[in-house]
Parts: sequence; C-alpha cells; structure tokens
Amino acid sequence: MASPLATRAAARQSPMNTAAWPFDNSYAALPEHFYTRQAPTPVAAPGPVRVNRALATTLGLDPDWLASPAGTRVLAGNEVPPGAAPLAAVYAGHQFGSYNPQLGDGRAILLGEVIDRAGERFDIQLKGAGRTPYSRGGDGRAPLGPVLREYVVSEAMATLGVPTSRALAAVTTGETVYRDRPLPGAVLTRVARSHIRIGTFEFFAARRDTDALRALADHVIARHYPALRDAANPPLALLQGAVERQAALVSQWQLLGFIHGVMNTDNMLLSGETIDYGPCAFMDAFHPDTVFSSIDHGGRYAYRNQPAIAHWNLAVLAQSLLPLLHDDPEEAVKLAQGAVDTFPDHFLAAHQRGLNRKLGLTEAREGDRELAEELFELMAGERVDFTLFFRRLADFAAPDSAAATVEDLFPMPARFLPWMQRWQARCGQESTGAGERQAAMYRANPAFIPRNHLVEEAIAAAVDNGDFTPFHALVERLAAPFDYDPADRRLALPPTPEQMVHQTFCGT
Repeated sequence: MASPLATRAAARQSPMNTAAWPFDNSYAALPEHFYTRQAPTPVAAPGPVRVNRALATTLGLDPDWLASPAGTRVLAGNEVPPGAAPLAAVYAGHQFGSYNPQLGDGRAILLGEVIDRAGERFDIQLKGAGRTPYSRGGDGRAPLGPVLREYVVSEAMATLGVPTSRALAAVTTGETVYRDRPLPGAVLTRVARSHIRIGTFEFFAARRDTDALRALADHVIARHYPALRDAANPPLALLQGAVERQAALVSQWQLLGFIHGVMNTDNMLLSGETIDYGPCAFMDAFHPDTVFSSIDHGGRYAYRNQPAIAHWNLAVLAQSLLPLLHDDPEEAVKLAQGAVDTFPDHFLAAHQRGLNRKLGLTEAREGDRELAEELFELMAGERVDFTLFFRRLADFAAPDSAAATVEDLFPMPARFLPWMQRWQARCGQESTGAGERQAAMYRANPAFIPRNHLVEEAIAAAVDNGDFTPFHALVERLAAPFDYDPADRRLALPPTPEQMVHQTFCGT
C-alpha cells in the first residue's frame, strides 16, 4: 500500500503534456530506509527569477516552459511533474570533525533523476522545498540570498571547468523566511550527477547494516564508476576511484583560490562534484590561512587545509567500507589504508599539472615544484590578488600581443621581477611559442571570478530592492570567465577596503 506522502504526491502531479521530464529514478528503487518519500511543500506565490536555459536544453527540458507560470509552479514545489519520485534522503556526517549520526535532506527534495541528451543521468533537486523528517527543527526553507549565491558560484565553477552541482533555476516563494531578520524566500533547482555523500555510507556503517552498504556501493559503482563493476574487488576499486576524484577536485579548488568553507563528510559527493555553496568564497588577496566561513572558528577548513581535510574525509569513507573490503577485518584495514594513502601523490600530481598550465609550462621538469613554491611564498608575503596575478602573468608571456591585458587592474609588484626572470628562463627551455603559451595561459587563468563583494552586491540589490539586474549581469559575465573585456573591468577588479567581505554564512 502506498504511503500517505506518496499518495499525496501522486494526487498533486501536474497534468501537463508539453513539458515532458525524462525521469528514470534509480535511487528511489533502493530500499525504503535510504530515504523518506516526501513531496515538496507548496509556497504562497511562486515567481520566476532565472532559468538556466542552456542547462535545461542539455537535460532535455523545455526552457520556455520552465520559465512559464506552469514551470515556475513546478520549480517552486507547488506541482510535481509526471514521472517524479520525490524523496528526502537520509545520511550522517562528520561536521567540523564531530560525528552526527543522523542528518539528511532537511530542506531539499529530490524530484527524481533525468537522462540528458547524451544519455547521462542527473538528479533534479529542489532546495528550500519545505520541512522533512530530517529538518531537525528547521523550517525547511531557503532565503533568497543563499539561493542566488549558490546559483552564481556553482555556475561559475562549471564554466571554470570544475566538477560541480549546477543551478537549473531559481524562483521566489512569496513567503518570508526568518533568520537574523525577515528575508524573502526562494527555491533553487539543483542538478548533480547524484547527491550520494560520504555521509550516506557513514549512516549505514554506523548501524552495521552491511546489506545496505553493499546495495549503496553497488548503486554508486553502477552509476558513477561503471568500469569498476568487473574489478577483482569492486568496493576497493570504488574507494580508489573516490580517492582519485577527490584529489583532482580539490587540486582544482586550490588552483582557483576557492575555499569551500564546510568540507564536512556530508558535503563530499561520491560523484566527485563540488556541492554546498553556503559559506564558500574565492580569495582576493592570497594567503594560505584564509578562512571566510563564519562558523569555522578554528580555521579547520582554511585554504591551506583543504587537501588534508579531503584526505581525512576519505579515511572516513574507507572506514565505512571496511565490511565490504574483506571478510578478515585486519586485511580490510590494510586494503583501505593502502588506498587512502595514495591521496597525497594523486593530489600533488594533479596540482603540479594544473600549476604548470597556469604558468604556461607544457613539459614537466625538475625544479618546477620549487619554482611554484617560491612564487606562493612571494604571493603570500605581498598579499597579491590571486586571480589577477596569474592573469597578469599570462600577459607577460607575450608582451607584444594585441590581446586585452589587465595591466591597469594589476601592476606587477617590483618584488616579483627576479622570480619572473627565472620563470621566463624556464619558459625558454620549451619549444612552445610565446603566442601559443599566452593563449594557453589565458585558458588556464580566468579574468573574472565570482568575487565576494560582487556576489553580496547582487544579493543586496535583489533582497533589499527587488532588483535582480546585478544578479543577471554577474551570471552572464561569469559565463565566459577567461575572456577579458575592458568594458567589464569593474567585474574583474578586486574589492576596495570598504567592499571587502570578511565572513560568509551558511544561510540555514
């Protein structure tokens, strides 16, 4: 017999036939203790903010329909599209190093999974869709500001080439959300290859539910690591694959000066994508100890600590997988330790490859790491702007180029000239031409990032004045982050002292 929630969801399904959703829901086919079937809670007066038209088209959805009143009702949770199987997933997690045995989707509803035009599977989730059994006293809603922040930053990460969840749409609710003050409410439609977390494995491991662990591991392998299904030890191969993906992901964060802010195990996806853009930020002035999150009082998730925290989180995943790795507990620990111990090498290799791309070097040579380490020491000492320094360095790769430069935004400090002479000598050891090197460096070093003060400016205009113009302009400029246009110089500039943002917040 169907549950009351499932019956309610089915009864409220929209009768539309002009906007088919290509649902194919595999997570909902897992055992029922993996989730609670739950429909979104309707809102008072849904209103459109933005539809990601390119992403909608890729997913096989009609962007015009999504932007229509009927589409807005679905994106707000007031109607459930045919084929959806709405649910709130359960998971656990280590938050700032402390274990919480039961978390879960406290304000998010997974509508279902769609198969895109390339045959790839993606979750469609409504964030801010109302209370669930995992809300832990929360209201299940999202203020407009954090919804806009996640839209801006997640889409910027995608255009920067970082694996990430995506924003399909943002809508307002016509309701007030109470945090430190009354705020307009909103719902974000989030897209990810899945929302399965390290914390999902922790939840079942803590309950010694080996059958659930095995079902979850099989699901993740089939969904994200299909080449591993025929491995000699598929759960071990899954762990090794997760290690490699997290090492590659965090190396990309470091190369862009991105600080996640809440690297809890419940925010680390097995798909290897970035998720949860609450207290995240991109550094302006470079320093490895930089922290933005208002709740990270001890600097656990500071920029310099992110690789070590990813390593720690993977050790938690390994511990959760122990019952699947080997029948002999000691052998299981040995196998898990061996896999997790490969993280530093994977990270350092990925990071060095990325650094060489940023520096215009195509051939790995002895001394490259020392050259980069000396550079970062100089950058920290001078507190130079992380993004503009590397972009300006690309200008120097071919000084006679006709390309638009950021020279007026970032004059190279004189203290860097001896290092630059060594860098130029290193570049001279390769056969790559100056123009080719500069073009490659421009592709590796963005001119535009979602700077904290610009994101806050866009949020303030929308929240305080109902003006979404700065939000739309920022999203559109960040869609081409590597293409510098002097007409948009204001969006490339670092903040003035009065514009600097020192703390970012979760928004829960």
